[in-house]
Amino acid sequence: MTAGRAADPRPAIDAALARCLVDTQFPQWAELPLKLLDPAGSDHVIYRLGEDLSVRLPRHAGAIRQAIKESEWLPRLAPHLPLAIPVPAGVGEPDFGYPWPWAVSRWLDGDVATAEALADSSRAAVQLAEFLTALQTFVPEDFPVEDAGEDLTGRPLTDRDRATRAAIAEVDGAFDAAAMTELWESALSAPGWEGPPVWFHGDFHTGNLLTVAGRLSAVIDFGELAIGDPACDLTIAFTLMSAGSRAVFRATLGVDDATWTRGRGWALATGLNAYISYAAVNPRVAAQTTRQITEALLG
Repeated sequence: MTAGRAADPRPAIDAALARCLVDTQFPQWAELPLKLLDPAGSDHVIYRLGEDLSVRLPRHAGAIRQAIKESEWLPRLAPHLPLAIPVPAGVGEPDFGYPWPWAVSRWLDGDVATAEALADSSRAAVQLAEFLTALQTFVPEDFPVEDAGEDLTGRPLTDRDRATRAAIAEVDGAFDAAAMTELWESALSAPGWEGPPVWFHGDFHTGNLLTVAGRLSAVIDFGELAIGDPACDLTIAFTLMSAGSRAVFRATLGVDDATWTRGRGWALATGLNAYISYAAVNPRVAAQTTRQITEALLG
């Protein structure tokens, strides 16, 4: 190893590893072909397993709790939600040098949602508002949401303050730093969530929505599922929608001014984080996050 260079803490993941894990832990699927899904997300390496399953292997330590969380909660959520969500089929254990739990889920057909296709769709805006309403009103039996553990407790927007201000300074010139600072400070000073803690998706953007025949069909990737202030899920209004459909979404969901401002803050913070991390090497992410930041500034 070159002196002064830290070892990559992420495990090496390839088809051979995925094959060994599946064949030894789920022998009933040993004959099914594996096909790498590319591009995959930043948190998981994903393989399609046969026609009906997917294998998700966390890339880094920040994603290692998703398999167990989804296995526990998605079957309970699914009957209450108006769009399809992943159906867990199994949770794998660490083995063959791979250090973390991993997941097998039922495959969901569909194309990733895009602003080009759905930005002006009032129907999609209503569907998404109805999905979030159903999620927020889900009350599981024998589980007081006020007593959610650390894994299900949402983090406040203030946790992103230092990183967001640093990102604003870094992208000054590409975006209006004064406007971003004004929005960010407004979001931080907006009154907090005054209702009871509710469920939220936590990573609600276009990459986690699927469409079939041009219509929304499914919501995926519930790794950030938690309970608390649902403002973070308003990010979808700035990644997917135009001003017109955004107004329909807000009215259908019934969002007050303070929550909407916090939601704009979440969209700005997450957009900036993705922009500075990936835009230079990924034109697709550059375009998506540029739109997200610009729309958040518009409101």
